[in-house]
Amino acid sequence: MSEQSDYTPPKVWVWNKANGGRFANTNRPTAGATHEKELPVGRHPLQLYSLGTPNGVKVTVMLEELLAAGHTGAEYDAWLIKIGDGDQFGSGFVGINPNSKIPALLDRSGPQPIRVFESGAILMHLAEKFGAFLPTEPAKRAECLSWLFWQMGSAPYLGGGFGHFYAYAPFKMEYPIDRFAMETKRQLDVLDRRLGESEYLAGPDYTIADIAVWPWYGGLAKGWLYNAAEFLDVQSYRNVQRWAEAIHARPAAKRGRMVNRVQGEPSSQLHERHDAADFETKTQDKLAPSS
Repeated sequence: MSEQSDYTPPKVWVWNKANGGRFANTNRPTAGATHEKELPVGRHPLQLYSLGTPNGVKVTVMLEELLAAGHTGAEYDAWLIKIGDGDQFGSGFVGINPNSKIPALLDRSGPQPIRVFESGAILMHLAEKFGAFLPTEPAKRAECLSWLFWQMGSAPYLGGGFGHFYAYAPFKMEYPIDRFAMETKRQLDVLDRRLGESEYLAGPDYTIADIAVWPWYGGLAKGWLYNAAEFLDVQSYRNVQRWAEAIHARPAAKRGRMVNRVQGEPSSQLHERHDAADFETKTQDKLAPSS
């Protein structure tokens, strides 16, 4: 505990790469591009630039669900953005997302390309574009959007808060781990209570609210995030477990979780997706190792 208690903040904080630890190449205190780099463009109307983090998985699950539902206009190219290499600071990416965070979508289906950034905004754009996974009846729509924005506001406590201090900080600190573990468990309890009275978050139907929440809290329930399942006692949230497993069983969710993924079993990693057949032919276990 001495490392944290001995720190006295300076009068004016000054950034250097040592501040970022293992994330020194992915974050900085200024915006804008650091280098010129055009983004690739494929043949489909929708161009996704992303990485298989929970926020990225939201969008690839949505796209795969739309395709599974018969919306052929949702065909997409998914390009890998290597945030550890600073791809998100290239001029092309910053042109789509000035916040330099994945995912970013370029919708080229109309007369003029439309840029969409922030995963929640992308989910809403796609839901409204295809008329799917977003209720139209006012009360149900409000419930769906309430849970969608609940996730957008809550996830920083889980990812940047709990996940960072529990799994990624250079040393363990009791106070922030306790603080964010408490908040994460409170959020799990919010979900568990809701899912005890409703099959899905917005009601009986699967919506973008579930698609947004599942990669984060479903990932916790399934033991995919931060190796923290035992620490957070995730098995005790029985309704969350039931819901997480139901979504995990959906073929489109399984496919979406593979896209732009760079960790785990090679057979579960599809670094880029340009065609539905890529799931059968271009996962990492099927590609010849580079020489």
